[in-house]
Amino acid sequence: MDRNTIRGLVLIFVILIGFSYFNKPSREEVDAAKRKRDSIEQVQAEQQRIAEQKAKEVTAPKEQEKPDSTVATSTSVGNRKDEYGAFGHAAVGTEKFITLENNLIKVKISTKGGRVYSVELKDYKTYDDKPLILFKGDSNRFGLNFFSQNRSIETDNLYFTPSLDEDSLVVTGPKVPKGKQGRIGFNEEHPGDSKTLTMRVDAGNGKFIEYVYTLKYNSYMMDFNIRSQGLSQLTGQNAYMSFNWAIDVPRQEKKSKYGEDRYTTIYYKYHQDEVNSLSSSKSDSKDLTTAVKWIGFKQLFFSSILIADNSFTSAKIKNDKTEDNPNYLGHFSADVSIPVDNTQAQEVPMKMFFGPNQYNVLKQYKLQLDQELNLGWTVIGWVNKYIVIPAFDFLRRYINNFGIIILLLTIYIKLIISPFTYKSYLSQAKMRALKPEIDEIKAKYGKDKAMESQQATMALYKKAGVNPMGGCLPMLFQFPILIAMFRFFPVSIELRQQSFLWAHDLSSYDSVYHLPFTIPFYGDHVSLFCLLMTVTNVFYIKMNNEMNAGGTQQMPGMKTMMYLMPVMFLFIFNNYSAGLSLYYFLSLLLTFLQMFIFKKAIDEDKIRKQITAKQKKPAKKSKFQKRLEDMARQRGMEAPKK
Repeated sequence: MDRNTIRGLVLIFVILIGFSYFNKPSREEVDAAKRKRDSIEQVQAEQQRIAEQKAKEVTAPKEQEKPDSTVATSTSVGNRKDEYGAFGHAAVGTEKFITLENNLIKVKISTKGGRVYSVELKDYKTYDDKPLILFKGDSNRFGLNFFSQNRSIETDNLYFTPSLDEDSLVVTGPKVPKGKQGRIGFNEEHPGDSKTLTMRVDAGNGKFIEYVYTLKYNSYMMDFNIRSQGLSQLTGQNAYMSFNWAIDVPRQEKKSKYGEDRYTTIYYKYHQDEVNSLSSSKSDSKDLTTAVKWIGFKQLFFSSILIADNSFTSAKIKNDKTEDNPNYLGHFSADVSIPVDNTQAQEVPMKMFFGPNQYNVLKQYKLQLDQELNLGWTVIGWVNKYIVIPAFDFLRRYINNFGIIILLLTIYIKLIISPFTYKSYLSQAKMRALKPEIDEIKAKYGKDKAMESQQATMALYKKAGVNPMGGCLPMLFQFPILIAMFRFFPVSIELRQQSFLWAHDLSSYDSVYHLPFTIPFYGDHVSLFCLLMTVTNVFYIKMNNEMNAGGTQQMPGMKTMMYLMPVMFLFIFNNYSAGLSLYYFLSLLLTFLQMFIFKKAIDEDKIRKQITAKQKKPAKKSKFQKRLEDMARQRGMEAPKK
């Protein structure tokens, strides 16, 4: 080992030691982390104690439960009040509901826990035409959990007092035109009303916790603030509380192999980082140990998202998939950590989004909520965002039939890529013009001299000025669009429950016949759009092979593989969006039309004459070859001859 190597290793060691020293947490940070950990452990221990106590009460003999019903009830109430300490008077009450709604959503809020009990999207229905409820009932959790006076307090179990006596608060405003639902731009120009509901639970001596809900007209976003007064006196200094939010996720769409289940999961965004998600194919969980901006409970077409105005300190999220109940997709939960402010008054401002996974609606908030749609990486995503979606939205303004919209969108896409398609066809025409000479080369060298045959063929291409890859390279530009459509159609809420011909819902598969049995990988139904796409694809491959320059005769295995591809697509697309199969079917039909037009427009005899004339001319030297010759002349050397 030489001296420089030793110096380098010593320098690296010094840098590592210095980096570790200067980046170690301060004493204050260590103490804060310890306090947070101790606070959480205390809460968990108290929760365990309460759970065990309740379990004992449930299993106790009934004879001992109530020798006198009045005394038993009084004792139970007393125990419950004692269990919640300063909040004891709110431990007993009667549950009532207050509805807060605008033109888009209906939020039902319960006095028990002061929580969001259920949310209905008024413009949408489930696949079986029932009101679309994002979540509801006692299956969801929504409230604070903290440690106070040696007790674990769960606000879910406390009875809040509403600020108003009304049972329903309806937010009104101007008429909203088609396509402007939930749009911020329209609301700024045509402002509507807003309503605020405050739910409060007192702890005595001026101490309280409030949930403040504010809903504006024509908005899927609801302001949600947690206010408290004197809470630190109950929790102690530098304590943490946890905001627990959990729901059972109801099935909204028709069950399908590639349907709602594949897209249902939890998305989240770190405060100053990218959007990520848990697995959508299996149960998954994650501890988010740094600041979090938002957490989204996402289904295929709808989301419930909790958004911090600033950020959450940390969070634990969990996605429990379920197969036991066909009416539910799973159970989502998020435990968000919030520090208790040592000041007298504290406010934690948040927002809650309850609405459709529509690209333009999510994008307008500038919080990267639109990344829940997962429209594709880099180029694929750009194609969807800047070509497909703008064209789709433009057509939607004037046309109500989504089958016609898909047809026009297909024509639009075909026009964009038509120059590449034309170049591909022209290259194939040149290859066909050279076919007689290529056949002569094959006959001359035979199968035993494949390398010599290949070299002679390439020399022929070069002399004739034909690029053998000319038919393939232009087609590569079409793949981003084909894949973009594959990503766009299954997640496009605009196609949801839109019918066309025999398809009742273009966002799901179109079933024209239900099989009495299930075919592996295929399913138990027949999708006609998928079948039409497959048959059309087979005819396209057959016609394309006949027009090619005989390449498939060299590779019969490749020819078989090409015919197997449509069969594979038949098994895949039978369970996919009918809109996607319709698009590919129409795209193939338009390709037939393009090939017919190109065949009429391109004179292959003329191309043959041009190639023959070019073969007679001396080969044109490339710029690189000319540069080599110029350098050779300058050095007084003879330039290498070709």
